[in-house]
Amino acid sequence: MLLVEEGIIDATQLDEVLAEVEETGKALSRVLIEMEILTEDDLLAILADQAGYEFVDLLEYGIDPVAASLVPDNIARRYSLIPIGFDEERLIVAMSDPQNVIARDDVARVTKRELEVVVATQAAVMDALDKMARMETDVEALTGEIAAGDDDSDALEGLTEVVEDAPIVKLANTLIAQAVQDRASDIHIEPQAKDLRIRYRIDGVLHEHMRSPKSVQNSLVSRLKIMSDMDIAERRIPQDGRISMSISGREIDLRAACVPTVWGEKFVMRILDKQAGIVPLEQLGLLEDNAKKLANAYNKPYGAILATGPTGSGKTTTLYSILNVINDDAKNVMTVEDPVEFRLSGLSQIQVNTRAGLTFASALRSLVRCDPDIMMVGEIRDKETATIAIESALTGHLVLSTLHTNDAPSAATRLFEMGVEAFLVGSALDCVLAQRLARRLCEKCKEPYQPTEEALVECGWPLDEEEELPVIYKPAGCKSCSNTGYRGRVALHEIMILSEEIERMVVEHRTSEEMKKIAVMEGMKTLRLDGLAKVRLGITAIDEIMRVVV
Repeated sequence: MLLVEEGIIDATQLDEVLAEVEETGKALSRVLIEMEILTEDDLLAILADQAGYEFVDLLEYGIDPVAASLVPDNIARRYSLIPIGFDEERLIVAMSDPQNVIARDDVARVTKRELEVVVATQAAVMDALDKMARMETDVEALTGEIAAGDDDSDALEGLTEVVEDAPIVKLANTLIAQAVQDRASDIHIEPQAKDLRIRYRIDGVLHEHMRSPKSVQNSLVSRLKIMSDMDIAERRIPQDGRISMSISGREIDLRAACVPTVWGEKFVMRILDKQAGIVPLEQLGLLEDNAKKLANAYNKPYGAILATGPTGSGKTTTLYSILNVINDDAKNVMTVEDPVEFRLSGLSQIQVNTRAGLTFASALRSLVRCDPDIMMVGEIRDKETATIAIESALTGHLVLSTLHTNDAPSAATRLFEMGVEAFLVGSALDCVLAQRLARRLCEKCKEPYQPTEEALVECGWPLDEEEELPVIYKPAGCKSCSNTGYRGRVALHEIMILSEEIERMVVEHRTSEEMKKIAVMEGMKTLRLDGLAKVRLGITAIDEIMRVVV
């Protein structure tokens, strides 16, 4: 029997199951579920595999709402199916009964697309249809209701009452909830000439989520400004704020920014999932040599470690992963952050509050007097913060912080530009970690291929004359990755350890290009080479490395 051959049940269990079937007359599948040998999902997955179909868990799958809308709700419910992804020619449909030819013909006729069928339980399909129906009601119906109202875009009288109205409250909450569900890191509410565009940044790339009537614009932005504790009457200058809310039991923080544009106020929110947890250091994607270099740096009792890169490159995540390793009861670990993105047990974390006069510099001055062993400064933004951090690293503290530079060697010159003395930088700085985030290839659809020698030369691949051209992978696109070819991200690293030679160059105010040349000679792997090493491992693609690394 298949279940025995696959090792799902043993011979003794099979005898018990068959005896129960004979005694009760129940179907074999029902007995397997009732005896808790298999769940309904397990059973359907086995049957789907035998029939040549893929089984999907719709709770874990990112259903494309545009795809779901291609089939009328009454047809989807009649046949217990839901479209979950699509392209110009193909529609991916999850069905509880993939053998229903009538259902397949009806859907193909309505959508005018070829079908790719996967299998899901009937309960999961109906739950997904209910969720999509609620989303459609919560967004389209809400925008229609708001647009139908008398919304004078220039009138502020009674604006508080408008933005507290139920439809606009639901719309704002729904847009945030959908972004969290879609694994978005940022939400962009963007006024256009004739409508309002809403985009989500997923795996580092912006995707259009929907467009709403222009008349929704001011009510929605004003509602978000109230949620962010901004001044809704002020539309001429940029404002910053924060939102805290609970979504499906998860505590979510959002860092908000509002700026005036020619078409109205643009509102952007960065999503900070407080329950996402700290990423273990070994899961950051550090190659073995880089992992050893970083460990040598953070295991020292004092010195400065800087993580550099653009906004959203995972610098803070990396620092938290380091803190999670070195934090113990024998050390006093303190942080100054804006905002506090993760709560970590055993740390004393200080939230910057510029309105109250608590800046990075003032908080850091107080922190130094609290007998810290390890200090983490969320970001070095000015000379005062930089000077205190560097001097602390020279007086027996391990200091971790972030900077905005393009590569590791540029960190020293950036500190010079802030006004920190070169001899202090050279003496205090131990390690600089430059970082970028590249999209991971989808494990379910990535395709192997052999690139041309010209393509490898163009991207800077280290070619060996005696080595054959490598077989690497490229994105394809499937239902699991919403046809993007990518799912998730991996960090690329460039770690510069300040040797005696590089320290001397720092003190002499040498250029970052000169320092980079020596660092590479001493074994530093550049961001590009680290990325290409991950291409060789099948983690990401050449095009992605070329996109994120200059």
